[in-house]
Amino acid sequence: MSRAVAISGAGCLCAAGMTLDEAFAAMLRGERNPQPPRAFRSDHAEPFPVFEILTPLPVPGSDAELLRTTRLALSATSEALADAGLDGEQLRGLKVGVCIGTTVGSAMNNEDFYREFRDGGDPSMAPIERYLRSNPAAALARHYQLDGPCQVVVNACSSGTDAIGLGAAWIRAGLCDIALVGGADELCRTTYNGFASLMIADTGPCKPFDARRRGLNLGEGAGLLVLESSASLAKREKTPRGFVLGYGSATDAYHLTAPHPDGNGLRRALAETLTMAGVASEELAFINAHGTGTPDNDRVENRVLADLFPTIPFVSTKCYTGHTLGAAGAIEAALTLVALEQRMLPANAGFDEQDPELPTRPVSTVTPLSGRFALSESLAFGGNNAAVLLGLEVPR
Repeated sequence: MSRAVAISGAGCLCAAGMTLDEAFAAMLRGERNPQPPRAFRSDHAEPFPVFEILTPLPVPGSDAELLRTTRLALSATSEALADAGLDGEQLRGLKVGVCIGTTVGSAMNNEDFYREFRDGGDPSMAPIERYLRSNPAAALARHYQLDGPCQVVVNACSSGTDAIGLGAAWIRAGLCDIALVGGADELCRTTYNGFASLMIADTGPCKPFDARRRGLNLGEGAGLLVLESSASLAKREKTPRGFVLGYGSATDAYHLTAPHPDGNGLRRALAETLTMAGVASEELAFINAHGTGTPDNDRVENRVLADLFPTIPFVSTKCYTGHTLGAAGAIEAALTLVALEQRMLPANAGFDEQDPELPTRPVSTVTPLSGRFALSESLAFGGNNAAVLLGLEVPR
């Protein structure tokens, strides 16, 4: 039995564009413009630029009070469902699961509540009630009146990738006809200051894999894939956009924030992904790398890529979206699918100078692609590593 799971729709919004097609077109044009954050204030003498969504988000009807992370997820879901040719009424006749990855998840943007509580006050519980109502997976299920499996994945920066892998497993196991899977995260003052305190945020636009890289730029957004069983697709006479062919996850068990120097967990996750997919490394068209722009992450990841995939082109799309934390893996999976479809890979913006410590280099110009399969990989705090292999067809 094929382990492939069909993708019938995809959606994405991020600083590069408010839809998946808009974002990818901007990347092909090489457009990016990180700026100091506008949603919150910071006292840093030199601000760290971020990739912020400045276009107002739509208000989702009766859930107008939902927090920003969940509204991002709803926007990406609306696009993905329209792409899949599905509406709320059709979903209510099916068993539909929801699996969303997040890291910030709106949890840290209630500073006024926490400050008043710390100072001995008796703050209103409205912010906490709003937070609980804004669980992104539960809010999606409630919005569309779904009754299938419902799960939030909080696994640091691999959360979106892990959510895709878990949702695909639900489809394979027959737990649901359709799974809405992906990730969402918003910018937050707490995480902004946290990454600054770790000294892994760049004061200029990030430069993944470049010799002058100094750290990441944070971003925000959401990515969503509609996964669907073959029986459901056949009943709707729907042609899938592509397939989730493989998924792997492994932990370094090495350090709270630093990757294993040899990339041991990443290697195991990639091996598991390729084995599940039944795809050989030389069949890959490209790899969407994690590529944060931090010295340690890029060094470890680059050496693994050079060792396992020495001839396969790769890129970090975070140079256009920023690091969207729990949303990153899902946004990057959606972008990977579009790159396969359009047979074009955006340039790795910010890469100008080869680092002598890195054995290979990302694509520095827009690059034509050949091949029907691609990897998207995520490295996360806690030593978490995850990857998904997507394809436009099922391997023979």
